[in-house]
Amino acid sequence: MAKHEELPIPIYNNLQPVYGEGSQLEEAQLRYDNLKSKFNIIFGHPPQVFARSPGRVNLIGEHIDYEGYSVLPMAIRQDTIVAIRKNEGEKVVRIANVNDEKYAMCTYPADPSQTLDLKNHKWGHYFICGYKGYYDYAKSKGVDVGQPIGLDVLVDGTVPTGSGLSSSAAFVCSATIAIMAAFDVNFPKKEIAQLTCECERHIGTQSGGMDQAISVMAKTGFAELIDFNPIRATDVQLPAGGTFVIAHSLAESQKAVTAATNYNNRVLECRLASIVLGIKLGMKPQEAIAKVKTLSDVEGLCVSYAGSHNSSDPVLAVKEFLKVEPYTAEEIEKISKEKLTSFLSSNSAYLDVIKVAKQYKLHQRAAHVYSEARRVHAFKDIVSSNLSDEEMLKKLGDLMNGSHHSCSILYECSCPELEELVNICRQNGAFGARLTGAGWGGCAVALVKESIVPQFILNLKESFYQSRIDKGVIKKNDLGLYVFASKPSSGAAIFKF
Repeated sequence: MAKHEELPIPIYNNLQPVYGEGSQLEEAQLRYDNLKSKFNIIFGHPPQVFARSPGRVNLIGEHIDYEGYSVLPMAIRQDTIVAIRKNEGEKVVRIANVNDEKYAMCTYPADPSQTLDLKNHKWGHYFICGYKGYYDYAKSKGVDVGQPIGLDVLVDGTVPTGSGLSSSAAFVCSATIAIMAAFDVNFPKKEIAQLTCECERHIGTQSGGMDQAISVMAKTGFAELIDFNPIRATDVQLPAGGTFVIAHSLAESQKAVTAATNYNNRVLECRLASIVLGIKLGMKPQEAIAKVKTLSDVEGLCVSYAGSHNSSDPVLAVKEFLKVEPYTAEEIEKISKEKLTSFLSSNSAYLDVIKVAKQYKLHQRAAHVYSEARRVHAFKDIVSSNLSDEEMLKKLGDLMNGSHHSCSILYECSCPELEELVNICRQNGAFGARLTGAGWGGCAVALVKESIVPQFILNLKESFYQSRIDKGVIKKNDLGLYVFASKPSSGAAIFKF
C-alpha cells in the first residue's frame, strides 16, 4: 500500500467524504451550489472543477518548521474552495471572490513568468503564487504545458484571515490543486505540499512548510506529526475526552505586511544564531556561512557539546556560547568575518530585515527553537503512552503552556490581546492554552475537556468578547467565526460533479 503522502489528491463526485453528515454537509452543499451559480453569473459558464483545502491550527511546535524541525498541527473544518474553468478565448486570469464587497475581482495576464508587484498587495496575488508554482513544477516533471491559456476563477474562503489559522496556505494550496485539476494532472501529496510551500515565497513570506503540508495531507480524526526533508506525515490520535477550542484575539496578524520586523526578522535571527553557534563550536567562518542554514544543521554539534556535560540538551550550548544581550550587526560580523549584507545578499527578504533591524537576539531565538522542538516529541510520546486519558490531557496542557511561555518570552511573538486571551482560557478550566500560528495577533488554541466546551465558550464570550462587541469591534452574530471548537478535519480534495 502506498504511503499516505505518496498518494495523489483524492477526487470525489460528492461532498460527503469530506464534509461528513448532517448540518455540516447541508451547509457545504449550499456553499458549493452558491459558488456554482455565482460562477455562472460572473463568467457566463459553469465551473469545470472545484478544489478545497483547509486551514489548520498548530497544536505545538511554533516557529520551528523553517528551522527543519517537526511540528504537530491538525486541519480545521474551515476551508477555501476554488471553482475554476479554462477559458481558451481569453489571455487573462480572472479571479473573483464570493465576498465581492471585501475582495474585488483581480485580473492578471495569462503568463506564468510574470513577477508579482509586492508593493501593491492584492488578494489575488495568492492565486498567482499557485499559478506560477504549477507551471514551474509541471515543466520540471516533463509535463507538456503548452501555451498558457486564460482561467476563470471564483473563490470562497471560510478560514478567518490574519488569524494565524493559515488562510493564505489554504488559498495557495486550493488554487494550485484547482489549476492542476483544470489541466487534468495530479501529483503526489508530498510533492504538492513542497511545491505550494515554495510558491508562497513569491509573495515574500519565508514560510516553513507546515501549513501547506497539513492542508494537503490531513486526515479526519488525526493530528499529524509533520517531518521535513523529505516531507512526511505521521498520524497522531489525540486522547478521548479532549477538544481544541480556537479563539481569535481580534488583533490581526499581517504576516506579509510586517515580515521585515516580525516573521522574517525571526527567520534571520535563527539563521545568524546557527552560524554563530557553528563557528563557536569549531566550524570555520566561511564553512559555517556556506553550510549552515538552520539551527537543526548545528544541533549535532550542540548535542555533542552537551554530551561532554552529561546532557543531551542543545540549549546548554546556547547558554554557553550565545550571550543573552542582543548582538549588533558589527558583533556578528566580527565573529563571521564577513559583512551581513554580503553573505545574505542573495535573499532580498533578509536584506529588508537588515535595513530595519537595530539588533539581533540570538540566544533567546535559539533557546526557543531547541526547547520547542523537544516539546513536539514529548507531545507525541505522551499521546502514544499508556497513561489514562485524563492524565494525558493534563500533561499535554502543560506542554502547551510551556510552549506559550517560550513563544511569549524567548521568541517575543505574542501581543497583549493574546496574553489576555490565553490567561482567560486557563482561568476557565483549559488544560493548556497557547498562541498558535505566527503570533503577533491571530488565535489562541486551548485544550478543553469535551464536556465543558459549551460553557467554556460562553465564559470566553463574557470575559473576552463582550467588551469588544460593546465597542463595535465585532458583531454579536459573527462570534461563531471568532471562537469555535474543532476536531481534526480532512485535507485537500478535488470535486467533479
